[in-house]
Amino acid sequence: MLGRTANGLFWMFRYLERAENTARLLDAGMRMALTRDLVTAEEEWRSVISTAGQRAAYEAKHGTYTGSQVWNFMLRDKANPSSILAMFGLVRQNARLARNAISGELWEAINENWLVIDEQLKKPVAENRVLDTVATIRRAGTLAHGALAGSMLRDEGYHFARAGTFIERADSISRILDIKYYLLLPSLSYVGSSLDTGQWDQVLRSVSGDRAYRWLNAGQIDAKGICEFLILDERFPRSLAFCYCALRDDLAALARLHGTEGQSNMLMRDADTHLTDLTIEDIFDQGLHEFLVEFTQDNAAIAEAISTDYRFLA
Repeated sequence: MLGRTANGLFWMFRYLERAENTARLLDAGMRMALTRDLVTAEEEWRSVISTAGQRAAYEAKHGTYTGSQVWNFMLRDKANPSSILAMFGLVRQNARLARNAISGELWEAINENWLVIDEQLKKPVAENRVLDTVATIRRAGTLAHGALAGSMLRDEGYHFARAGTFIERADSISRILDIKYYLLLPSLSYVGSSLDTGQWDQVLRSVSGDRAYRWLNAGQIDAKGICEFLILDERFPRSLAFCYCALRDDLAALARLHGTEGQSNMLMRDADTHLTDLTIEDIFDQGLHEFLVEFTQDNAAIAEAISTDYRFLA
């Protein structure tokens, strides 16, 4: 497979995951803001923008954090290169570049949903349409992932697509946890007596983990339990541990197909072994922020090694 085709598949699914994650953040933020007064709601929207990593770009254009400004900036603003509209445009662009390496079903899922999303975001989104628009974006991601799983050969293209998915998902979860944890619990302790449980519920909702967490923990919301769930629980498909189990398998499959291992396989093994050996107590003893910064850096190094190993720019 040509490096540029592998690059297209890898980034197609990175951008898709990024668009989905932004939609989940908006969904959680919208539901929280609806239950708050005006002042508190603005703080919720500031938190959403910060978590999405779009604060500098947003504040360059807006001086306040009203809901309509925030969700339209994140959904469709042409001045925002990280908007969902821009991200999904890049998904479609990379799908076109890799058209000969993906199934007809996957192309249809991407192209048809791009047309729907583009049409919905031609005009500013009113409050009564936000949740429906977000649902459309999340459904588009679900259909694309379903088409990948149900119609693609388990060849290089399949594994590059999945590698892009899990690299991006791990990056997103680690950043959400880092930003949210320090917004909600500035203390280095994980004693949660004064936590706002509604805010921690927002963390779970933003990664679609609220129902699974409650089922496993009898509805109890606490910082330590949520961090353990999102970092170490291999049963949850958006935990860091699950992402790395899947990424390890996909990189191993690529190495078998190419007949040799690269730097990405070695980095992946080291990172996966380190994560597997940790307990939540080890993580908090190290410092959650320090752990997450190190994880994010290691994750970026693995992504860069994948690009180098498979000559994405060739």
